[in-house]
Amino acid sequence: MRYQLKGIMCGIAFLLAVMPATAFACNAGPEVDGDKAGLVKPGKAFSNGKAQMSVHPNYELNEIATASPEERKGVDVTSADVYAHKGYAYMGTHRGQQSNEGVRVFDIRDPKNPVEVAAFANDLPGTWQEKVIVKEVNTKHFKGDLAVVSVQKYRQDQTQNGGVLVYDVTDPANPKKLAFWTLPEEIRSGTHELYLTVQGDRAIFLAANIYADYYTEGKYHDFSIVDVSNPAQPVELHNWNPRELLKAADYDGYTYTDDEGAQRTAFAHSIITDKKGEFAYVSYWDLGTIIVDIRNPENPTIVGHTKFERHVQGAAHSAALAKGDTILIETREVFEPDPDDPAFERGWGYVRIYDIKDKKNPKLIGDYRSENSMRQIKAGERDPGTYTVHDPKVKGNLLYLSHYSDGVRIVDITDPTHPYEVASYVPDRAMVWGVFLHKNEILASDMGTGLKVLELNRKPDRKSLL
Repeated sequence: MRYQLKGIMCGIAFLLAVMPATAFACNAGPEVDGDKAGLVKPGKAFSNGKAQMSVHPNYELNEIATASPEERKGVDVTSADVYAHKGYAYMGTHRGQQSNEGVRVFDIRDPKNPVEVAAFANDLPGTWQEKVIVKEVNTKHFKGDLAVVSVQKYRQDQTQNGGVLVYDVTDPANPKKLAFWTLPEEIRSGTHELYLTVQGDRAIFLAANIYADYYTEGKYHDFSIVDVSNPAQPVELHNWNPRELLKAADYDGYTYTDDEGAQRTAFAHSIITDKKGEFAYVSYWDLGTIIVDIRNPENPTIVGHTKFERHVQGAAHSAALAKGDTILIETREVFEPDPDDPAFERGWGYVRIYDIKDKKNPKLIGDYRSENSMRQIKAGERDPGTYTVHDPKVKGNLLYLSHYSDGVRIVDITDPTHPYEVASYVPDRAMVWGVFLHKNEILASDMGTGLKVLELNRKPDRKSLL
């Protein structure tokens, strides 16, 4: 089993290239995923050479396959997020060895035997491709399966633009490049995460262009809506200015002081929509999860957003919806469990759960914390490992979480005010980035070892057998 994360260490060259000056420290302030020094230290409890799977009275969770991405460029590949569509898994890659590894496609129609069948978006030196979303699209201009891929820069001398690549993956083994939607060259980061949705016969993607506002001094902003009904000719419809919500006079496109005197940061990190493509949920770090009515994507309107109490570090990273879109799951990626601000709680990031029946006024009703993220550490204390929550997915009454060194956690949210963990999976030297649900399988992407395929089975109720 291979495990190398060389190149993920917080490097001066990379930080100078893409990070705001206010974030130039390996252990201070939120940064692009994977750029923290602590991220490369696997949990000391999870280094015995075996995966650990929890035992629960009602559930049995098993690993049924692992597939490491091929070394197509002669170096180890560091995995990023994972998505699946029609029997194929699409796994992004982190900047890792800085070799532009692109998106890897695995045939998972036999989930016990995943096979890598293609790589694409790996022809842009100086970039990395974390996020890929695939949807079936049927418009006047295109009918088939469309993939959108985030493009982030790490070598300014090798590439001019970040943005979004658009591919036809109707034949997953033979992806065809259709377009490259580019951001202004002065944006030294790129599109970090994104989402693709369909509105009738119209296809649009929503892009989180991390730090775009900061780099352009407010001339261009972090959240864009782009029409790809004709995927060969993307058309930007809207670029949202966060100053519509953020009234702080000292906001520089990245940092501000909130009403209670806390130093905060605001930037678009990730985006999802509901199934109908009517509302978008933009994870805007300390500004919370912003709920946007996008039924008219040329003129979206802000409906509401979540907020953080003075002691909460903020860091809205990703979102998921549950209970007929009446419940919002918000994951907070807190990389700094020992914050400089003495008023902030001490510990890793965890899940917050909101009632959004009234989207104008999200109501906090519960939270879930893994054992490691729950612990309020002492000043200066930090165990090896990165125990913050990362990405959420929901199916029925179960919430699935990627949790870095805490692996995959599965949480029962039948009563969202009282969530509880029912199963977990922690691979050796865990660094689980993404999680996705496809048919009867759970897919996870581990940064060091690649694609994991898991099965969760509910045990028979003994009473029902009597």
